[in-house]
Amino acid sequence: MVYCPDVAARSALASPVSHDDLQQLDLAELNRRFESATPQEILAWAVATVPRLAQMTSFSMAAVTHMLYAELGARVPVIFLDTLHLFPETLATAAAVEQAYDLDLHRFRAEGATSAEEFAARYGDRLWETNVERFHHLTKVEPMERALEELKVQAWVTGRRRDQSVNRQQMPILERDRNGRLKINPLANWTRKELWGYTFRHNLLYNPLHDQGYTSTGDRPLTTKVAKGEDERAGRWRGSVKTECGIHG
Repeated sequence: MVYCPDVAARSALASPVSHDDLQQLDLAELNRRFESATPQEILAWAVATVPRLAQMTSFSMAAVTHMLYAELGARVPVIFLDTLHLFPETLATAAAVEQAYDLDLHRFRAEGATSAEEFAARYGDRLWETNVERFHHLTKVEPMERALEELKVQAWVTGRRRDQSVNRQQMPILERDRNGRLKINPLANWTRKELWGYTFRHNLLYNPLHDQGYTSTGDRPLTTKVAKGEDERAGRWRGSVKTECGIHG
């Protein structure tokens, strides 16, 4: 079933479309129609429209995964970028969510490394201090591109929200990534309060780092706790002008 607030959009996009048709979608018009849609309606449209859909997750919150797997019954591939420098809590959350939903989970890491020690030996010790851009390219950007290519993904789902930081305030619901794939942000117009409300109503798993003052969970050496009144992502790359790891720009 396709959930869409506009009858014309529902009738026109109620079945999977070809790669060429995906490239021709009028994103401006769809964004206008989806602005008042629920995340579940946006995801249902994506599931019905995109033959090769995937979810990208950092296992911070499980709302999008729950919507896909439990509410919509869509067992889409789930991509997890294990940077080898994550908090133990993040890895434990990933394992718990994978088991809870029987995820079709695909882990990707930097090439040629299966541990932080192997990564340091191959690419340099404490690379995040000497060249953070290269560090993120090796641990996130290249593994992400490899994942999307190997799984032949046509569109991928994120958990980003506009209220997370100033630089995300104008984020559209549907956009194109750097390689022209469709990128879907179903929680774009949700607030942090709405996300937590949904999480508690459905008793969802979430990363316990949130209970310790980490409002955004990234790599252990590059993530700090966030003080009251700060942006949700203020603890990422603290003291730096950097605001994204490269996956989203």
